[in-house]
Amino acid sequence: MAESRLMQVLLVDHDGVSRYTLSKALERVGYIVAEASFADQALDMLSRQHYDLILTEIYLPEIDGIELLRRVKALAPDAVVILITGDPSVETAVQAFRGGAQDYLVKPCSSDDIRIAVDRGIARARMLMRRRRMIDAIERNVFELAREAAESAATSDGKDHEPMPQRARDQVTSAANALVVGPLSLVPGRFQVAAGAQSISLTPTEFDLLAYLAAHRNRVVSCQELVSEVRGYGADETEAREVMRPHVSNLRRKLRQLGQYGKLVVNVRGIGYRLGELDAENQD
Repeated sequence: MAESRLMQVLLVDHDGVSRYTLSKALERVGYIVAEASFADQALDMLSRQHYDLILTEIYLPEIDGIELLRRVKALAPDAVVILITGDPSVETAVQAFRGGAQDYLVKPCSSDDIRIAVDRGIARARMLMRRRRMIDAIERNVFELAREAAESAATSDGKDHEPMPQRARDQVTSAANALVVGPLSLVPGRFQVAAGAQSISLTPTEFDLLAYLAAHRNRVVSCQELVSEVRGYGADETEAREVMRPHVSNLRRKLRQLGQYGKLVVNVRGIGYRLGELDAENQD
């Protein structure tokens, strides 16, 4: 459990006894645990400090865990959130995964079950942090190279160097860092897709979904595989289909802003999704 050392977990539960036992179970394996009794208190703590993972009971007074998940994701789309409940239902499970929850635990569950779920969540948090640092480093390096090239060109022309405008910096970084899929350019870090002079912004899940289908464009990818590779957790195929459907729908809606690309993500009924031809007329 050495890898879990110093990782910060925010535990949200109105039940003091449950909160105490969960906190101790996580602290015993090296996590640093902060506690909140209410969603409002948790949101206030999140505004002042970063937490690697949020573990919250669904049934909280005033603002429940589903709404807390929605607000957390609005503030930080990459936040890793695990929901736990003693009164499970299909409705809350679907809401949880559609809202971007990492996991959905049902009480009674053992301390080992909770630690395993938290370990999986922390592994995803570490992966997202590594990806963010890598992309930030690439963007800084590309901008520095572009700045040096501009200064060198200005010096050789005998002209005073003018600072590169922000718009130009963005274009240089985006072009150098783009993933090209036919006429589309996918820009990691900015989660943008461009076609010609037009561009749209995607959520991290929508971006990773499109990138994964592009990387596997010669085959149909199951919903179960997409949840595992894009969302970072396991789910059976029925559950995975429900999780991915709203993300695919939102991605298609946004791609339509670029023209014919709204039909780029093709549904192969009963199997999963594939990337269609860029001028295809496929529909869901």
